[in-house]
Amino acid sequence: MVDRFINADCADCWTRQPALRAGPRAVALDWIVPGTQQEDAPLSAAASRDALLRLQTLNLSAPSTLSSAAQASLPVAGWILRVAHGQALGGYIGASIELRMPGPTAPPVKAWLALVETLPAGTEGSPVRRNLVRNVLIPAWDGQETLSNQNRLRFYESRPMSIPAGARPERLRVVGWVEDAKGRIRAIAQTQCTSDGERW
Repeated sequence: MVDRFINADCADCWTRQPALRAGPRAVALDWIVPGTQQEDAPLSAAASRDALLRLQTLNLSAPSTLSSAAQASLPVAGWILRVAHGQALGGYIGASIELRMPGPTAPPVKAWLALVETLPAGTEGSPVRRNLVRNVLIPAWDGQETLSNQNRLRFYESRPMSIPAGARPERLRVVGWVEDAKGRIRAIAQTQCTSDGERW
């Protein structure tokens, strides 16, 4: 997974070529970091405090312009991660994340579910296709999970996620991943179908 960060103060950073691009088996997430100009920043409309949380998790400082970080996933045998989302309604979109793993005990995990707007290359002058992070859900999986009928531990969260102003609902989808106690990605999943049936 590639995390790409853009400072909202940087007017032309959106149109610059990113230092890291995602390969065919990877996903890139684009985060707009709140700038010092606050609401007057050129990219403030897409800025999110979730970007600051993600930077903190990766032990990175907020960039003055652009920064990127790449992280390989380390899949765990028997872990099954599923994410899903529904139709946009009233400014919200229903989304869910589910992790199943062999029982009877589970290691500490942290899950992320990102609502992203997938923007084609050329949007607002961007040289690459982007998955602009619009909202984030971090489920409170505290170890109180239960065994399913298949004798597998099950973590599950389903919530309505708010759609920020300016986001186009037909471009929205979700990307979810699970990290272990050391911050390593152990499972990742994303919804793939667009509203017109095209698959990415």
